[in-house]
Amino acid sequence: MAYRNLKEFINKLEAEGELIRIKEFVDPKLEISEITDRISKEPGGGKALLFENTGTGFPVLINSMGSYKRMCLALGVNHLDDIGNQIEGLFKKLASPKEGILDKLKMLPMLGEIGSWMPKTVSGRGECQEVVMENPDMTKLPVLTCWPSDGGPFVTLPVINTMEPNTGIRNVGLYRMQVFGPTLTGMHWHKHKVSAGHFNEYKKLGKLMPVAVALGGDPAYTYAATAPLPPNIDEYMLAGFLRKEKVKLVKCLTQDIYVPADADFIIEGYVDPSEDFIWEGPFGDHTGYYSLADWYPKFHVTAITHRKDAVYPATIVGIPPQEDAYIGKATERIFIAPIKMTMMPEMMDMDMPIEGVFHNLTIIKIKKEFSGHGQKVMNAMWGAGQMMFNKILVVADEHANLADYKQLAQLFTQNVDPEHDIYTSQGPMDVLDHSCSKFAFGGKMCIDITTKDEEEKRVNVDPDYVTKLKQVTIDTGKIKALFPEVNDINATLLKDGISFVVVEVEKNRRNHVRELNEKLFSLEDFALVKAIIYVEPNVDVNDLPTVIWRYANNTDARRDTYVVNDKGNGVSHIGLDGTRKTKELDNFDRDWPNIICADDATIAAVDAKWDKLGLGPLIKSPSIRYKKQLYKGGAVAE
Repeated sequence: MAYRNLKEFINKLEAEGELIRIKEFVDPKLEISEITDRISKEPGGGKALLFENTGTGFPVLINSMGSYKRMCLALGVNHLDDIGNQIEGLFKKLASPKEGILDKLKMLPMLGEIGSWMPKTVSGRGECQEVVMENPDMTKLPVLTCWPSDGGPFVTLPVINTMEPNTGIRNVGLYRMQVFGPTLTGMHWHKHKVSAGHFNEYKKLGKLMPVAVALGGDPAYTYAATAPLPPNIDEYMLAGFLRKEKVKLVKCLTQDIYVPADADFIIEGYVDPSEDFIWEGPFGDHTGYYSLADWYPKFHVTAITHRKDAVYPATIVGIPPQEDAYIGKATERIFIAPIKMTMMPEMMDMDMPIEGVFHNLTIIKIKKEFSGHGQKVMNAMWGAGQMMFNKILVVADEHANLADYKQLAQLFTQNVDPEHDIYTSQGPMDVLDHSCSKFAFGGKMCIDITTKDEEEKRVNVDPDYVTKLKQVTIDTGKIKALFPEVNDINATLLKDGISFVVVEVEKNRRNHVRELNEKLFSLEDFALVKAIIYVEPNVDVNDLPTVIWRYANNTDARRDTYVVNDKGNGVSHIGLDGTRKTKELDNFDRDWPNIICADDATIAAVDAKWDKLGLGPLIKSPSIRYKKQLYKGGAVAE
């Protein structure tokens, strides 16, 4: 389904009971984010919010794709799997043998359909150019300052259009933009991104790089900008496929670049590759931690145009779940088919848990056919586009239910010998990964929880292992007496046949966790336990989603994984260090970011106006839950 503009999507959300209009003035500086954080963490993602009084003349739409239902509405389907099924069907028809002229003629309608998805340039001005701002001024837009230690206001849903100067191939990406002044922003494209490659080509040529930023319009544009497409695939073709109608593009007024005619705002400008970079950030990011300030290109605004009835789209990211979790779920469901059809026909399903914030944790299910099949898939996944950023990969076989995390943990218990079935490697990591000892380069882990063939087994598994495990009792008082640095232990999973224990530890010396891990696994209490996850003080060991979120963010899987060999009872062990790393205790030379929480003043201000917002009974700030986990300092932990 094609939406002609963002307002049409808003009307659809409202008709479906998925939108709340807020008429009370709400400040784009911190308050909109705090309200959105409360709503987006409600069961199912809460509602989309339209802030109609922002003090700027433009309303703000946020959390518009922040639920499974709204994500489906945005892409015009009943189920996200429908899109993957359409892609799979298309692949099969295109790849099937064509033996005769009739078979080939049957393909013509399909080829015509594919042609209908290709973007089309149109002459004249588009709706996005109904109003031309006489003096372009970013500060006239309701750009959000999301979190208290952010470097300033950030445009958070910019659909950024660039062109490769030698080939003319377009790229459409989504990169945050910090506003520094009326006509100056940062351009936060990471070094692995296609637009950064375009920038490098302009730099070689000594030319200014034209850039155009679209805001709003059909939500398919925003989704397509986030999609992990190969560099030579036009994102607007994907948008055309999703909306079943080609994207119409018009030429910018001041730059030689084309943009969606029906967008709500267009911000035109250029990047000068010869110019010094600007110090951009910090920014409260989707990992739940601040991404710290760094040097990025300057974007100079030359024009701002918009629809007469323009709505400013925004999102916030932070401690999960947030709206981006559902955008990620769409990617998970849509791109299963291309992965299966082009690289891994054995892959049956994929899941990216919310706590893994996309790249940190991915679980896949395969039809296992031979010994070592899990490792074959591991290597393929880490070589597949943006999956190169994956940190922890779990491979299950066809009998697993990826939606049942308890069952998956039990499969770990039954099928994994930590000494031999957990693999570590290293390679490129996401720029936002703060745990790597080296910037954007660090450790990866694959956990093979498939049922093992005889060739893969190290020892014969005790058939009564799980029964014995359920009878294990860990004497927490004794452990804390032996090791005063241990603040708390959660061993409740053992009763469910899950061989994981969580330990809260207060480190005080070099190699502390590694040494503690050796000592704990030498005790009779831990003889049958396969894995311990270590977290730092003030992380509740009984809050398992938070434990997984903190561990996955804070570990370099190669550096922080400690294997203890089997000492004769058929059980090997592994320690997983999810604590903060410092120079003093870990020889870690990089700054460590803080987690993201609202400040007390903003929480109090939102509490005071809550009854006027039309959002029902007061929802307490999610930040209250995490306050005790904050480090001293601002964006950079002290």
